[in-house]
Amino acid sequence: MSESITVVLNGYKRQNLKEQVEAIKNQTVPVKEIFYWQNTCPGVNYDEDTYCELNSALSNYNYGVWARFAYALNAKSDYVCVFDDDTIPGNRWLENCLATYKTHPGLLGGIGLRFKNSNYELDQLPDGKYTRYGWESNPECTGNNLEPVEVDIVGHSWFFSRDLLSVFWRELPEEKWSMLCGEDIHFSYMLQKYTELKTYVPPHPPEDTSMWSSLKAIQYGADQHATAHITLGSGEMREYLKHCVDNGFVLYRDRN
Repeated sequence: MSESITVVLNGYKRQNLKEQVEAIKNQTVPVKEIFYWQNTCPGVNYDEDTYCELNSALSNYNYGVWARFAYALNAKSDYVCVFDDDTIPGNRWLENCLATYKTHPGLLGGIGLRFKNSNYELDQLPDGKYTRYGWESNPECTGNNLEPVEVDIVGHSWFFSRDLLSVFWRELPEEKWSMLCGEDIHFSYMLQKYTELKTYVPPHPPEDTSMWSSLKAIQYGADQHATAHITLGSGEMREYLKHCVDNGFVLYRDRN
């Protein structure tokens, strides 16, 4: 029997849903079903025709980036893949994840970070590039990786065995956090704390973008709707990473 995958999409202000759904339906690995969580924003018109095709939940409150991982608990598949709303995957991304999972089980993601310290700073290499892996081939970053790479956290796309949702929710976030960030750090932290599993970025060969997790992330992710602009500016992402490190999350640089 083939392995089944549920894809979880989410939306707030961006209007990329139709393009995302088309990219999911064009995957070389068929998807069991597509879930969609909408954090409703007053004054924004949504693509009703598209989300009515999906298993959709429309919230009249913005529950941030954590709610999609709660909605994913309804999946009845072997694997789950959650996407940010700026992420349009190449048509072999899910195939890539399944193949990588067989040799590197754990949490797989579209772009991975290794931190210099708990202040959410990326590690400077001798050649001045950053230790950031995945879809981004910007010359300021290490960019594409030919083999799976272990990292501290991943983002833009999260691929994992469905039973790992119980690990994600093993500990609940404290009320003081806004739920606009931190779910990526939390997932890797929980896996490290309660399992032997690690966090990886699957191969993103520069000559084959069909295997990439995101084809337009620089184009779509740099707009005014990017949550990171808010949470990095406010310091909340740095504070959440420090909170996890202070409570036992060991960064890659300290494990190796």
